[in-house]
Parts: sequence; C-alpha cells; structure tokens
Amino acid sequence: MKKASNTRRRELTDLTMRIVSGTASLIGIFFLVWILWTVGNNGIAAFNYDFFTALPTPPGIEGGGLANAIAGTLLITVLAAFIGVPLGLFTGVYLAEFGRNTRFGGMVRFTINITMGIPSIIVGLFVYTLLVLPFKHFSAYAGAAALAIIMLPVIARTTEDMLNLVPNSLRESALAIGMPRWRAIVSILFRSARSGLLTGILLAVARVSGETAPLLFTAMNSPYWMKGLAEPTANLTVTIFNYAMSPFDDWKTLAWGASLLIMATVLGVNLLARTLLREKTR
Repeated sequence: MKKASNTRRRELTDLTMRIVSGTASLIGIFFLVWILWTVGNNGIAAFNYDFFTALPTPPGIEGGGLANAIAGTLLITVLAAFIGVPLGLFTGVYLAEFGRNTRFGGMVRFTINITMGIPSIIVGLFVYTLLVLPFKHFSAYAGAAALAIIMLPVIARTTEDMLNLVPNSLRESALAIGMPRWRAIVSILFRSARSGLLTGILLAVARVSGETAPLLFTAMNSPYWMKGLAEPTANLTVTIFNYAMSPFDDWKTLAWGASLLIMATVLGVNLLARTLLREKTR
C-alpha cells in the first residue's frame, strides 16, 4: 500500500513538472515569436535598394539609407572577432589543458567569471579611458576592442568546458604515438569539440552584435563613410538608438529595418554554421 502511494506521488510530481516545464516553454516561444513578428512586420518596410546603398539623409528629409552603418558594424564586428576569438580560444585551452589545477589557472578562471558579469557599459567606459581619451577621438578600433573584451570570457569559458568534455583517452592516445602537445590539441581535441567551440564563438558574436553602450563610448557614430579606423564610425546599434528616439517617422522606420537586419543576420549565421557542421559530421 505504501509502495503504491509512493508510486502515485512520483507520477503526480512527474506530471506536474512536465506541465510546468511545457508551459514555461510555450510562454518563451510565444514571446520569441511575438518579438520576431513585431520586428519583422515593422522592419520589412524599410528594406529597399537605398537602405543598403545610400547614406543617411539630414533630419527632416525623407529617404536615404544605412549603408555606412552596415559597413561600420561589419568592420567593427570582424575586428572584434579577430581580437577576441584567438584570445578566448588560447585562454580556454590554457585553463583546460595546462592550468586546470594550478593557482594561476584558478586566478584566470576567477577573472573570466567576473568579467562575464561586468555590464557592457562598464567595458565601454574602460576602453573609453584607455583608447579614446588619450587620443582625443572616437575610433573603430576602440569599438572593436570593447566588443572583443565582451567576447573573450564567453569564448574562453565555452572552450574550457568543451575541452573538458573530451575523454582523456584521446589525449593519451595522441601523446602515446609521439604527437606534440600542441598538435594533439589542434588536431584531436579541437576536432572532437568543434561543435561546442563553434557554438561558443557564435554566441559571443551574437551577443556583441546587439551591444550599444560600449560603442556609444568608443566608436560613437557618423553620418558619413568611414575613411579610416581612427575616426568615429557609423554602426547599426547606435543608429537604432538615435533613430528610435527621434521625432521623425522615416528615421523610426529605418531603426526598425536596422533591428530586423541585425536579427536576421544573427539567425542566419547560426543556422548556416549548424547546417555546415551537420553536413561535415555526416
């Protein structure tokens, strides 16, 4: 009798958790679809030839586009990836392979954990003090440095976690046949954990793609084409902030279009990467 009661209680608990988790999932999916629909419905009206090829028009004049902001965002993100991805990967490799049980490795791991929780606006202020104030101007490389700092801990922690999931037998087998440590890491461990590593990199890129506060303090914005890295650079996130707060309806439409472009780009990159990875695995 007692055994039957315990069984019914476990079944009731299991059913309750299924209902709660299913309801939470449906709520999350509902809001996700709502956001996608709202951004898509409002932003698609801005998509035309001028949106991707023309410069912004002065306030009060309709037309124009965000070509300079699109190019600036792409450049800053690529520069940030060139800085943040290698540093993050090397840091993660050190934590997983060389500094796992060392005091310095523990300090690095603690610093990475703290850095992940720092608000992005603080990172922007730090880079502003380091790269903007001494040179007396905003710049694309300052914006890239701020985004790279945000990317680094995400990639480092993901790399460490993914490499820790690789069985030690693979490491031992590679070293047993005389393979150098660095080659075993690159050829064996990275291949085994490539799915997780790629996911971490994409998560980091997706996070910085929508950052506005760091770029307000570093790259700022510009209505013109960029002529060099050492000058204020137009970007989509700051443009969205400025245009969404403006009283002009056409600027608000362009802000919705820029939001849709960022969202579609992040989703597209993630889907493409996962599709290519799945095909390669097969």
